[in-house]
Amino acid sequence: MSETFCDQLRKRSLSEPYAGLLGIEVAEVGEGSARVRMRVRPELANIFGATHGGALFSLIDEAFQLACNAHGILSVALNVSITYVAPPKGAALLEATAHEMYRTRRTSSYVCEIRDPESGKLVATAQALAYRTGKEIDLSEGS
Repeated sequence: MSETFCDQLRKRSLSEPYAGLLGIEVAEVGEGSARVRMRVRPELANIFGATHGGALFSLIDEAFQLACNAHGILSVALNVSITYVAPPKGAALLEATAHEMYRTRRTSSYVCEIRDPESGKLVATAQALAYRTGKEIDLSEGS
């Protein structure tokens, strides 16, 4: 059974340095969708002890990055607008999803959210817009 592009993209994401720093794990990648997870840790806290908004943004951005590139065309963020709904509790495991809503030859639009999968609590939502460069992504070894 041959690997799909989404399988290859997921495998490549395992070695992403920034996601590794935050402890982000990729759960699944499909064409136009992705689901990633991150455990809240003390190192991700802001000066008030809550999870830093930048860590939450990064979790959503990781799901968005994978979802918009899963078609095999290099895509980059044009805009991401995030709304922080409620802070996660303690050492919660957070899950971010990104789902494609619309795609043209040059842009694609996504709805994203972060939830605590244990409680179902909504933590953040986002709308994201990507520019599709038209350049095919080459995930072959050494690229």
